[in-house]
Amino acid sequence: MEKENNIIELKSVKKYYQMGEEIVKALDGINVKIAQGDFVAIMGPSGSGKSTAMNLVGSLDLATQGDIYLDNLNIEELEESDLAQIRGKKIGFIFQGFNLIPNLTAKENVMLPMLFQDVDEEEREAKAGHLLKLVELGDRMDHLPSELSGGQQQRVAIARSLANDPEVILADEPTGNLDTRTGELVMSFLEQLNKKGKTIIMVTHSPELAHEHAKTIYWVRDGRIEKVTKRFGKVWKEIKI
Repeated sequence: MEKENNIIELKSVKKYYQMGEEIVKALDGINVKIAQGDFVAIMGPSGSGKSTAMNLVGSLDLATQGDIYLDNLNIEELEESDLAQIRGKKIGFIFQGFNLIPNLTAKENVMLPMLFQDVDEEEREAKAGHLLKLVELGDRMDHLPSELSGGQQQRVAIARSLANDPEVILADEPTGNLDTRTGELVMSFLEQLNKKGKTIIMVTHSPELAHEHAKTIYWVRDGRIEKVTKRFGKVWKEIKI
């Protein structure tokens, strides 16, 4: 029964890269279980493997060895076209650098993921407008990214991540390029989404951010899971997975 509740699971996953004559072990046998509705932080310093873990958790990359399950489907066995469709429906991405298309308006950026899921234009427009109002950008829909502040761009990215109503939101250093006040606003949006049932996975190097907002923290170091801690009320305890 436990497996059915895990929306994402990595089993003995390794990710190796060939760098000249050397093999770099970015991840060296990690196990991750992410339950539906959890708020998970993947924590670690630069070079720890957390970005590689994010790519694998988000089905953006395949493992060198091991199995990755997304909603109980082993993505290692899927064709890329099928994987792209499932990923587009199941996971919304928020990137540190926003990754907005510069020549598209805020509204057009939010509409884009729906285009790849064959949503008709009228529905795309209506939903994009609704989502931008949700992140308090109803008056900035027709602005290009260059006409928006960093915080506004990140909120467009949040709206875009919700375009296909995914079960999982994957946020890579979501406050990394923002001032403290705007970062708090972005985290507030993520907490609200989590309260509505969305599974949030946040990659961060900040223990403060992880402890303040997450319910489960995976501590990554040198390509391995160093420990897993979980919040019980106001107390954090180390757990086994």
